[in-house]
Amino acid sequence: MNRNMHQWHRQERQARSYREHHADFATWAAGCGVIHHRADTQVNVFRLACDLEQRGAVGDRADVFLLLAAADRLALAAMWLVVHMTYAKRVYIDGRPLVAGDFKADPQGHSGGALNMVPGYIGYLAANALGGITRSWLMGQGHCVAAIDACNLLVGNMEAAHADRYGWSDAGLTRLVQDFYSYALDAHGHPASPLGSHVNVHTAGGILEGGYLGFAELQYVHMPLPGERLVAFVSDGAFEEQRGSDWAPRWWRAEDCGLVTPIMIANGRRIEQRSTLFQQGGVDWFAAHLRLNGFDPLLIDGTDPAAFAWAIFEAEERLQGCVDAIKNGSAHYPVPLHYVIAEAPKGYGFPGAGTNRAHSLPLSANPAQDDGARREFNAGTAELFIEERELLAVLPYFTDHAAQNRPQEKDHPLGRRAVELQHLPPPDWKTTDERESPMAALDGYFVAVTAANPEWRVRIGNPDELHSNRFYCTLERFRHRVYVPEAGSDEAVDGAVITALNEEAVACAALGNKGGINLVVSYEAFAVKMLGIIRQELIFARHQKEAGRPPRWLSVPFLLSSHTWENGKNEQSHQDPTLCEAMLGELSDTSVVRFPVDANSATAALADCYQRQGELHALVVPKRELPVLLDGEQAQQLVRDGALLLKGRAAASVRLVAVGAYQLQQCLLAYQRLEKRGVDAALVCLLEPGRFRRDFRDARERAAGAETSLVAALFPAAATATLVACHTRPEALTGLLPGGGRHTCCGYRNQGGTLDTEGMLFANGCSWLQLLQSLAALLEVELSEWLEANELAALAGKADPRPLLRFPGSAIGRDAQ
Repeated sequence: MNRNMHQWHRQERQARSYREHHADFATWAAGCGVIHHRADTQVNVFRLACDLEQRGAVGDRADVFLLLAAADRLALAAMWLVVHMTYAKRVYIDGRPLVAGDFKADPQGHSGGALNMVPGYIGYLAANALGGITRSWLMGQGHCVAAIDACNLLVGNMEAAHADRYGWSDAGLTRLVQDFYSYALDAHGHPASPLGSHVNVHTAGGILEGGYLGFAELQYVHMPLPGERLVAFVSDGAFEEQRGSDWAPRWWRAEDCGLVTPIMIANGRRIEQRSTLFQQGGVDWFAAHLRLNGFDPLLIDGTDPAAFAWAIFEAEERLQGCVDAIKNGSAHYPVPLHYVIAEAPKGYGFPGAGTNRAHSLPLSANPAQDDGARREFNAGTAELFIEERELLAVLPYFTDHAAQNRPQEKDHPLGRRAVELQHLPPPDWKTTDERESPMAALDGYFVAVTAANPEWRVRIGNPDELHSNRFYCTLERFRHRVYVPEAGSDEAVDGAVITALNEEAVACAALGNKGGINLVVSYEAFAVKMLGIIRQELIFARHQKEAGRPPRWLSVPFLLSSHTWENGKNEQSHQDPTLCEAMLGELSDTSVVRFPVDANSATAALADCYQRQGELHALVVPKRELPVLLDGEQAQQLVRDGALLLKGRAAASVRLVAVGAYQLQQCLLAYQRLEKRGVDAALVCLLEPGRFRRDFRDARERAAGAETSLVAALFPAAATATLVACHTRPEALTGLLPGGGRHTCCGYRNQGGTLDTEGMLFANGCSWLQLLQSLAALLEVELSEWLEANELAALAGKADPRPLLRFPGSAIGRDAQ
């Protein structure tokens, strides 16, 4: 007899003994409907009950069995409701068979995953009720939201948008299923239904949409603060997604992290085929993989709510043991994270389980049109149905929050983050006769901000680029987080710098830490790999604003340096402004994109970011030493207004608009030549283009935009010609900015290579010579009226243009009118 078979027989004997001597245990162990309890689960649950009784968490171990029996019935009712959400347009709480007219003509849903999530979420609720603790929860597979919404409706754990529409009645449930994938619009063109295909802001306790698979796996370890507990549901399909979920044990520390319990719903299937995990060898292969990466795997029955409840307690108990051992010095890092693998056929409990169909529509056909499918549905739901009287009798086990003095699950700690800095140190403004690296200035200011606010946990996302981007002081202060520091290096066991050559993983470290102060530093070209998680965060935060519950976590800056115009030495792969262009496409009240032009404007932008909440700020910042062009007062005005008239008259007929540091330098050179030639011109520094849109997308974005009077002054309709020199591709700003007269825009036009900054400017038509060339064409002026013979020769390719493009540097001054 092999070891596994011997263990199974031993557990079966133990379970039988418990059943014979404990009636309440036997009643639960008998199962209910499609929910059965394996021998190993029975043994684990009995021992858990004894432990809870001994600790005084429950008055009697029998209370545990009664609650878990209630969980079985609640899970069945939720599964019953999930499949109705997919297929039915009418619901009857008496469980009568549905007829053809009761079904949707176009059923939609992610039924299989949602059915698998029900036992997990009910197990989470049961663990909370048993322990008297409201843990936070997270679900990476957001398309399984029907499970969460169904469970929350049954236990009355709903946000107002749901509570006002849904309830336990024929009418309330019918409205629920009709709202699910209704596609209806309200009078403003927004979704009329508060239900979504994925977790949304109306999902009680939801904090992540989970539409981009794999990001929950990268964030969860960075989420809970000490004293908090998080249950993170993830999927075997997402295991194939973003690299970095294997590294969670590298980042967890007892000193600054709460207890985390990752739970994989291992149902073996993606949309079209078996998941790679199961093609590799299934849960046994995955358990071995986890052990190699510093996890302690716990394999459970993924069809049983009690197995999930036990696993949450067990994983937390083991991790708490590690915490205690670290504190008393009997253990050191790394410690294993205890990872639950819940194996279940996809769509368990309903016809079609375990097939590819189970992903969305598990029945063989549409029951609105097919008699056989209708019989399948009615037979399947009959197996799940719980009488109303029985259901109402078990609900009190899960609604006793007031007596337990704990919040409802919709109000769990991670969903109610509120971070506001009480002490924002004044920036160390540089004088306009200095040269300073804008990134170095940000480095010093970040250290000052964190030193003034030590109560907040710090996370710095770093794809191995802090030092090369001039963040010397930050790296010395916070250090790379490692198990064993290398002598003489900027490393520490408790380091706050999360470093990996993986932009998504390190961005998630900062975005997961919504209970603290965060920073992400990256090469601009590689930061585009963060776009998926950035966009998911932006959408969710914007929807929270629209729902009247704006997020209150501290805004997160993404510093994009070693950027397009100063990274020519590394070939064209390193020259890419795509991320800031994409973020300009998002709604500007939440997605803030700024182009500081010197050390003072960069520092002012970062200081402003840390005074705001619920936003992501992309700051495109040079790392080289540049002339300080703006004094502190000008820098603050630039950030406050979003743009600043630097040279010339507001009513000038010719307008130069600079977006970016090197663009401003070239525009200054162009302006000086125009001024010398007697051309009536003005120079505008545009820090934040999104606030000056010609057409705002909605009222909230409009409210965050620049004042109408300022827009009219900086971009007058009477202007004869406007030339924009931008950091981005010109297409990103063409059509965005207001103003009258003729326009042209010069920017990155996908030319580059191993070049210096002046070479990059010239290759992309953005040198001051070429700006004047473009402007002369716009005004139909002979270029020779503005340029000297040697300058025209450089334009014609007869001389090296680069010496002519170098910016000598001088303060802007205050001569704008």
